[in-house]
Amino acid sequence: MTGTENFNDYVRIEATQDNGVATIVLERSERRNAVDRIVADALRAAFERFEAEPAWHAAVLFGAGGTFCAGADLSALADENRRNELHADGSGPGPMGPTRTFFTKPVIAAISGYAVAGGLELAAMCDLRVVEEDAVLGVFCRRVGIPLIDGGTIRLPRLIGMSRALDLILTGRAVSAQEALQIGLANRVVAKGEARAAAEQLAAQLAAFPQAALLADRRSVLENSVLDDFAEALRREGAGGYQAVFDEGVTGAARFTAGAGRHGKTLNSPESNG
Repeated sequence: MTGTENFNDYVRIEATQDNGVATIVLERSERRNAVDRIVADALRAAFERFEAEPAWHAAVLFGAGGTFCAGADLSALADENRRNELHADGSGPGPMGPTRTFFTKPVIAAISGYAVAGGLELAAMCDLRVVEEDAVLGVFCRRVGIPLIDGGTIRLPRLIGMSRALDLILTGRAVSAQEALQIGLANRVVAKGEARAAAEQLAAQLAAFPQAALLADRRSVLENSVLDDFAEALRREGAGGYQAVFDEGVTGAARFTAGAGRHGKTLNSPESNG
């Protein structure tokens, strides 16, 4: 099935070849592809559409405009109408959209520029990650006081091990593409500007295999090493981080959008307003 389907001004599915691959494109360049509730709802709808279409065997998640995703839109955090969906008990969909969904088919992240904070959680949600050589990944929300509530505390340890995950989560430091490859966060590193094409080629290879066996093997891996009490773990993560969003996150987000904490500085550092 080919063509383009738009879910709003920022999210669309492009299936330009009849090869079983759907590319979900996030394009909100003026906000570095940051996600508010409107974008999150559209992303979730796009993934639901992918899941429902039998002609699509694999998906690519791509952030257009040179940035994969800068995370949640901090300018929306104090706005109840635009703030990403949050529930005190950790229930409901992921604040970033599809992050609490269990996909039955492979999804590959095509990462250029920055995949940070909630954007890193979107990347970790995917089965595989194709990363451009100058890309930067990291838990940058550490600086602002926003917790990981889109699966980051669950998926990162499973992907790269607890020690490395704690290093990233506690420090919020930047991770290069080469380090991401070394620790298992990236599966492929490609030249600048080539992540989407490489991810789509990889997705087409997966889509061309006999699907019953591929999906059975994928399901076995997830059920036996990832999905054991995974939904409950995601709920607990959301519930545990809920109050922190309001205790520190709203104020921190307002200060950050006003200019504090830029260029790797923490909000509490003396020079953070510089």
